[in-house]
Parts: sequence; C-alpha cells; structure tokens
Amino acid sequence: MATKQTKTSTPRLHDGGKSAGRSNAIAAGHSVSVEDAAHSLKEGIVTSLSGLNTIETDIAHLVRKTVSDTLRTGGVAAGELVNVVHYVVVGAIDAAEQVGTGLTMSIKSVAKGIIMGVHDVGGDVVTASSETMRSVIKHAATVGADIGVVARRAVDGVIEAAVETGGNVAQVGKNAIEGAIDEAGHVSNMTVKTVKDVLISIVGGVDQTLGAIRHTPVQPGSATGKQPQHTAKQPRHH
Repeated sequence: MATKQTKTSTPRLHDGGKSAGRSNAIAAGHSVSVEDAAHSLKEGIVTSLSGLNTIETDIAHLVRKTVSDTLRTGGVAAGELVNVVHYVVVGAIDAAEQVGTGLTMSIKSVAKGIIMGVHDVGGDVVTASSETMRSVIKHAATVGADIGVVARRAVDGVIEAAVETGGNVAQVGKNAIEGAIDEAGHVSNMTVKTVKDVLISIVGGVDQTLGAIRHTPVQPGSATGKQPQHTAKQPRHH
C-alpha cells in the first residue's frame, strides 16, 4: 500500500501575519526582498526605541522617588541636598559603567528625576539644578565620558523637569548651565570650551521658551525674546 506523502508547510511572505512571516523567513535563511528586509528592520528599530523610552521613564521615576524619600528623611537643608545630589549622580554613573550602556542614554533621566524629586519635597530646585550639573561634569570627566554630550543631555533633563513641574524654567536652566561651566573649570580649559560650546546656545532657547509662555513675540536670533520686532538688528559679539 502506497504511503501518502504530505508536504511540510513553511511560512510564506504573502500569507496572513506578514511580519511574522518575514521574521521567520529571515531567521531560516530564506530569500526575502529588499522591501521585506527594510520593513522588518523598521519594525525592530521601532520596538527597540519604544523600549528605550520605557527605560528612560523608569529611571526618572526611580531617581525621583529615591531623592524625595531621602530628603524627607534627612531634611531639605542645602548641605543635605548637595549630598543627596552627589550620591545619586555617582550611583547613576557607576550603574551605567557596570552595564556598559554609557551615560548618554541614562543621564537625562537621572537629571530630570533629581529635579522632580527635589520639587516633590519643596526643596530648592534652582540650587539642585546647579549641583546636579556640577556632579555630572565632575564624575563624567572621571570616567572619561563625552563631556559635551553628557552635559547637553543632563541640562535637557533639568529643563524638562522644570517645565513639567511648573518651575522657573529660565532660572533653573541658567543655573544648571552656570554650574556646569564652573565645574568644567576644575577639570581643564578644554573641558570649559567644550561645555560652553555645547550649552551656551541653550540660554537663548530657555529664554525663548519663557517668552512663548508669556506670549511675548520672539525676534529671530534674539536670545531674550525682548527685542521689539521693529528694532534694527545690532551686531552680536560673543
């Protein structure tokens, strides 16, 4: 009696569940079109980026809770605030070094969490912004991180926290930048130049944000947003 042979089914790209089909075909070494490969790559990147956003949010929440809980226990006096900021930044940098992800991924969330945690307990967020940047610059230099990138992302986190908590965005941003530049002076002249080049442009952005909130027209190229539109442009000297 002849044995009836059956064909083993394999995923086909035109079947239902195209995404799974593409992934299975690639994993099995089957031939796929450029369009299919590009689509699979796009889906993979979107998934990865979504995961990064979740990680950053989790870090900010963790830091915020740690800072607020610690300050509630020890008080929000200036000395205690500086100590808490210092140890949180050091812990974050050590964690980044341990898992090998680098500071550029986590430092923005860390800085944001610090400011929000200080805000939660009614602490001085302006002082916290400056001390956060001082610690970031100091310890990033110690581990040989890219100071410019780390400083920029940290300041972005500080300003984002100020916006979300309804703080004085201009004052918080400026103090953060001043703290970073001042601390860079303790590292090297080259570090000062790097930090200034990266952060000085943010001052204009902070003022323009504040001006927009106040519904003040912002003149293109103006750092303060206070220049009337009919005023003749004056040469700017840096």
